[in-house]
Amino acid sequence: MCRNIKRLRQADRQPTDHELHDAALQFIRKISGFRVPSKVNEAAFDTAVRDVAAVARAMFQSLHVHGHHHPEAAA
Repeated sequence: MCRNIKRLRQADRQPTDHELHDAALQFIRKISGFRVPSKVNEAAFDTAVRDVAAVARAMFQSLHVHGHHHPEAAA
């Protein structure tokens, strides 16, 4: 589907906000069919990118990977 989106899960670190934003942007561009939205659609496009990045962050914080301990998950 989105061949340009790289795998963000790394054994030694969580993805950065910048990496999550870039992946979310690529995803929204792909599913919307717009590389750059029109002015009238800009707010909806930006909100979608922000929401997808936030959901991805929550997912990464919730993942349990065998053999790896994430201190954030233990709190």
